Amino acid sequence: MRMRIYNFLVNRHAGIRSRYHRVHDGGGWGRKIVSYLYLLCLNFGYYVLFCRFLDKEEAVAAYEEKRLPILPESEQQKLAVRDYVDRLSQYDVVSFDIFDTLLFRPFSESADLFYFLGERLGLADIRRIRMEQEQRTRLECDKEQGHYEVAFAEIWAVMERKTGIPAAQGMRLEEELEEEFCYANPFMQKVFEELRERGKQIICISDMYLPRAFLEKLLEKNGYAGIHKLYVSCEYGKSKADGGLYRLVREEFPLKTMVHCGDNVHSDVKMAKKCGLASLPYPNVNRMALSYRPYDISPMVGGAYRGIVNHHLYQGGRSYTPEYEYGFIYGGLFVLGYCRFIHEYCAGHGVEKLLFLSRDGDILKQVYDEMYPEERTAYVYWSRLAATKLMAAFDSYDYFRRYLYHKVNQGISVHRILEAMELSFLSEFLPYRISGETGKQMVIRPEDELTDRNVEALERFIRDHYASVCSLYQEQQEAAKAYYERELRGIHRAAAVDIGWAGSGAMSLSYLAERVWKLPCEITGIIAGTNTIHNSEPDAAEPFLQKGKLVSYLYSQSHNRDLLKKHDPNKDYNIFWELLLASPAPQFTGFYKGCPGNSGGEKRDRDGHCFESEYIKELDITLMFGKYDKNQEGIREIRRGILDFVKEYRSHFKSVPYMFCISGRDAYAPMLAAAGHKERYLRQLKKKFAPESNVN
Repeated sequence: MRMRIYNFLVNRHAGIRSRYHRVHDGGGWGRKIVSYLYLLCLNFGYYVLFCRFLDKEEAVAAYEEKRLPILPESEQQKLAVRDYVDRLSQYDVVSFDIFDTLLFRPFSESADLFYFLGERLGLADIRRIRMEQEQRTRLECDKEQGHYEVAFAEIWAVMERKTGIPAAQGMRLEEELEEEFCYANPFMQKVFEELRERGKQIICISDMYLPRAFLEKLLEKNGYAGIHKLYVSCEYGKSKADGGLYRLVREEFPLKTMVHCGDNVHSDVKMAKKCGLASLPYPNVNRMALSYRPYDISPMVGGAYRGIVNHHLYQGGRSYTPEYEYGFIYGGLFVLGYCRFIHEYCAGHGVEKLLFLSRDGDILKQVYDEMYPEERTAYVYWSRLAATKLMAAFDSYDYFRRYLYHKVNQGISVHRILEAMELSFLSEFLPYRISGETGKQMVIRPEDELTDRNVEALERFIRDHYASVCSLYQEQQEAAKAYYERELRGIHRAAAVDIGWAGSGAMSLSYLAERVWKLPCEITGIIAGTNTIHNSEPDAAEPFLQKGKLVSYLYSQSHNRDLLKKHDPNKDYNIFWELLLASPAPQFTGFYKGCPGNSGGEKRDRDGHCFESEYIKELDITLMFGKYDKNQEGIREIRRGILDFVKEYRSHFKSVPYMFCISGRDAYAPMLAAAGHKERYLRQLKKKFAPESNVN
């Protein structure tokens, strides 16, 4: 009968079913009651009010829309340890809530702990079952004893009866997980220490099923020693929520003033005041960030990600720059997941050495070396600019496209174009006269601006001298070959790591090393993301991706195609990702033979400033560098944020290696949240850097 009613009210119409489950699923008992009332309203609307649109499923947004604050999120939780201590010190007895106040779990929801319980038991759906049976136990307790405060052993007695899992085993594993994951709230730890130094009497009052002895051990392990007494609801059959536990505590301290500090608005604030205790609220860090974090992400990684970010930014006592938060919130999970992806690829394909290409590979190598210190890696110099010159004799189409066609109508003179190509010697052959298709003669002068009208003529002029051009770059070929011969000595299989997007950086290095320099080493390219449907050449790297010569982490034509359609370089998405991997190092411009001081190879920009260089004596070659990116301090802050996230994530999940298996779709989820409302947040951040496209 029950299933017949359920099928009639819920399953008969897809629209009603989807609306009902959106409210019902994943909630507590109170939410379920609301969902039942909502279900009745939906059926009333459909059958009585003839709202036939309820038969249609709700349109689901392709991506979450998050309205992110422009100011740093950490500014929203302006708490000071000294202020908290001074306010609490006014009272004789200070009481603390335990979970989400003194102790954190590295999850956005406490029930996420049960995912790990299920894994260790080797059984499916344990999270839902454990929550369901706890609720069932509380209802039975209320029916028999008039309250909901059940003990840990009572919950597991029901679990054993319903699932067959031995209660002793389940309780032991759950306590082990609590010990493994719980950690001290750094803000409250400082408050606690100062209160103890002032000689304050400290107690804890908690609505919790775990036994007092276990909680005492857990608190002491996390630095909360010297607590006078713990009051746990399951041991008294009274709770903070109904006021009974507070009244019991007041009876034990009848002549003393008391204050309670906790995160629950009802239990820790309203009921504490109602029962005669003062209250100093501690905002719930996960609730504060509820509308900012992504939920379109896999449950376990998503819960861990949200918990770590929320606890770090909202615990109080700390304030961070926008750049730091960009790195911590949006870069940390990506870099962590990308490094794991690289590691798994190398382990599965016999890669002997990893080449992290400058400059995107800078922060990646730093994190990778911390995660996998036993592996052989190198930070090597490479750039679009250097590669384009080295490939001039083998891919002249790309050479002219990058140097000429990408520069048209930007107010750049022909002289400056030739200077950038290191072809200033060609200026002596200007002006250059050529007849157009209509027979009209066109003249190219050094002072002319490069436009769409004369770009083909300039290309033809350079091609007329192309043998000299390639000869000029030959010394750079020899220098680059010497550099990579050293890096790849004794290596037969290597991988070059880059951000993306067409994969030209890794593929040009592979081409030169294998086909031109004839080095006995096969090089595979590993990139974060590929070109997308919004590029003019969306499938440029498709043969390499299909062959496996190039592999992509976040998305490609063959996986995570929704991201392939979402990621739009025309909206600066490439730049947003490149900012995460920005380096405080200068741009790399090329390889040169000899020492600049001896060979006249010193390079200067058009303002006369000398470029930095590095002479490698053993190879007799010089590495040349160009400009530094703007906002160097901001770049360092982004990197600091990334490193801090990686450090925290690794510290919390060091014993759970599968938590480092972060899919490309999950790594992209925070950026999808940041891209809401027409990329408003991302555009504001970009203004701090004024980055150039197509530079690395």
